[in-house]
Amino acid sequence: MTTTTETPTVTASPKGEGGGRFSKWPVYLSVWVIVILWIIPALGLYINSLRDPGDVRESGWWTIVGSVLDPATWTLENYRVVLQEGFGNAFANTLAVTIPAVVIPVTIAAFAAYAFSWMTFPGRNLLFVIVVGLMVVPLQMALIPILWIYTTFDVTGTFPAVWLAHAGFGLPLAIYLLRNYMGSLPASIVESAKIDGASHWAIFVRLIIPLSVPVLASFAIFQFLWVWNDYLVALVFLGIDPSVRVLTVELADLAGRGEGAFSLLPAAAFVTMILPLVVFFSLQRFFVRGLTAGSVKG
Repeated sequence: MTTTTETPTVTASPKGEGGGRFSKWPVYLSVWVIVILWIIPALGLYINSLRDPGDVRESGWWTIVGSVLDPATWTLENYRVVLQEGFGNAFANTLAVTIPAVVIPVTIAAFAAYAFSWMTFPGRNLLFVIVVGLMVVPLQMALIPILWIYTTFDVTGTFPAVWLAHAGFGLPLAIYLLRNYMGSLPASIVESAKIDGASHWAIFVRLIIPLSVPVLASFAIFQFLWVWNDYLVALVFLGIDPSVRVLTVELADLAGRGEGAFSLLPAAAFVTMILPLVVFFSLQRFFVRGLTAGSVKG
């Protein structure tokens, strides 16, 4: 007679149900609290930028709750005054400073990172260590020597002066990031290209650059935001001449005019921040495309 022993079956509950789902609510709550803390000041700033200057000085932005649908509550007068006060010219100057100050370091860093990653030459490691060491040099310590050099060659107060300054300050980090990324790419694709007779230029342009789009886009975002929001470098090397003054210097000048300019500051702040927001979200989509297009199919 055969005896059959039945083994009890234990059914595991699906992962994420019950306690797992409940344990995530502090994370969700924290995220929502942070989002609200960031959105409320920005929302108040935007509402004040569309209110009458007299109302801005007399009451807070939250007082418009009962008159949101009243057309008399909203006006574009603050933006018109701000653009006439010199912000239109400052916007163009900031654009003229930012674009070359992003393109120059990204281009130079891409070439340098490829050389450090895939080319062999004497002193390569030592030179890379020196470049990385430049990242710890305080920006403020280099301002006076660079200003002395610019004064000697009479380029102070010109756009090329601030282009070179921003490029020099951004290059160490750019080379470090790009070199680490390019060095992590599969060596087999570079070796295969060399076997097929490809030159370093062909490998760089046709293989490395397309695969490095994510890191190039990431650094371009950081560099753009840093240069666009920079005040110190622009003030030192461009000065306060209205013909070359950038947005941050113009905004600081407006803030220093006293209570009369208080109602214009919200509109001026939104004029300053609108393009960085557009660039950031545009490059975010480009960044995602770079991640998918830069994959290697076996």
